[in-house]
Amino acid sequence: MALPDLTSLLASSPVEFDFYEALYKHFHSQPELSFQEKQTAAKAASLLRSLNAGYEVHTSIGGHGLAGVLKNGAGKTILLRADMDALPIRENTGLEYASKVTMRDDDDVIKPVMHACGHDFHVTALLATAERLAKLKQSWSGTLIVLFQPNEERAGGAQAMVDDGLYDRIPVPDIVLGQHVMPIRTSFIGSRIGNIMSEADSFKITLFGRGGHGSMPHRTVDPVVLAASVVMKLQTIVSREVDPDQFAVVTVGSLQAGQTENIIADKAEVRVNVRTQNHEVRNRVLASIRRVVNGESEASGATREPLIEETTHFPLSVNDEAVTKEVHESFEAFFGKRFDSNTACSTASEDYSILGSSQGKPCCFWFFGGTDETIWDEAEKRGRLAEDIPVNHSPFFAPIIQPTLATGIDALCIAALTFLKKS
Repeated sequence: MALPDLTSLLASSPVEFDFYEALYKHFHSQPELSFQEKQTAAKAASLLRSLNAGYEVHTSIGGHGLAGVLKNGAGKTILLRADMDALPIRENTGLEYASKVTMRDDDDVIKPVMHACGHDFHVTALLATAERLAKLKQSWSGTLIVLFQPNEERAGGAQAMVDDGLYDRIPVPDIVLGQHVMPIRTSFIGSRIGNIMSEADSFKITLFGRGGHGSMPHRTVDPVVLAASVVMKLQTIVSREVDPDQFAVVTVGSLQAGQTENIIADKAEVRVNVRTQNHEVRNRVLASIRRVVNGESEASGATREPLIEETTHFPLSVNDEAVTKEVHESFEAFFGKRFDSNTACSTASEDYSILGSSQGKPCCFWFFGGTDETIWDEAEKRGRLAEDIPVNHSPFFAPIIQPTLATGIDALCIAALTFLKKS
């Protein structure tokens, strides 16, 4: 379907923004942690059914995952995906609809919960898209799948849905499409051919010492000092072992040891996150982490070898060239100068591509901005984008509702209709 046909087609079916803005506020104020997206999934399933548009709704896939299938004649099968889970973060946005939710996490600790990564926008935009495209089904042909994925933040949701027989219940898509709200100027869209998001690996590292009295360190092997040495040495991997022309990030996000100040603990736990965009670099960085951890443990006289456990893995997200070129043509025609076809590959990671790669099918992913343009322009003018613009996973992350939501809905509709051509 060519532009301006798509532009006029979407104009003929405006979105009921009052409803979907209220729905967004509901999702934002009622976040749920990974593995626990029960109410979010139930709300999405209920709304899909309430459209009375012919969606076949399949629930409880890979946990709380669900998919709606709208068959509308011959043509391609297009899958649009949104993730549902939130993060263990205490919200500090000050919004009137800010989350006050707490939940018991899988480590049995009660934690504050926040939609600090924009998944509430993703769910709301996909539900609005499902309604809009259903209303326009006389103008397109094919099969539309709207999929709501659990557990993206811990890299398990897409694979869990596939492993749980997703494609025994719904058609295998010809193309998988997805998007993510990001801390860029609102109403702007960014994508690229090739690598679009980084590969990620996370580890829990347990370092073993010998505990004892805080006044008698000579009778102990202090795992806190050992952990500090490991953390500092890990910081040299990227700066001293990775080619400056290559990308890599090694982040220590958690270090836990002991319960009080006068007891030397018998172990420390370090959680490490790695981002790469090249398999050779990834292999080298992971090998270096193991070398550093083992070497520092031996140098400290650790009582046993450290335990290194991989906790999550996100694949490298790669935009298929042929599919992405078609999406880009539609985006350029619809969004004009608000679309960047060569945005930088993100240092963040995603698991959505498993929905396509597991079946040998192509994928395309893009970003849409959520930062108020006035705030962005002022921060840019002052040279303070990094300091003044909250990023994903920040307790201050609060994308402006409009035109962010409208942009996300338009992007999903335009991308889907690019391939759902009327015969």
